[in-house]
Amino acid sequence: MRYLFLIQTALDGEPYRESEDNIDEWIAEVDARGREADGDRLRPIEEAKTVRVRHGRLDVVDGPFTEAKEWVAGYDVIDCDSMEDAIDLASRHPMARFGRIEVRELWPLR
Repeated sequence: MRYLFLIQTALDGEPYRESEDNIDEWIAEVDARGREADGDRLRPIEEAKTVRVRHGRLDVVDGPFTEAKEWVAGYDVIDCDSMEDAIDLASRHPMARFGRIEVRELWPLR
């Protein structure tokens, strides 16, 4: 099963400390567990565009659609045996402390 980790900022997260951002250690643990993973950071929200079509008309606005102080900062897609396995890996991600991680199982169309 594949799971999406939406890496998010959070106002109630611990203060960010670059020295404690052990993402390389987390990636090494994912690899050591034999999990296939793909992920990356996202460019700042100031560079985002929101696209929608309403009544046949294209509407493109700058930035995210919702106004919030928290935003999606990155993602990971990871093969896990179960939701519990995915939660365990997410809990070890540094952004689980500095922000939050939404874990969702992928639901393939085919």
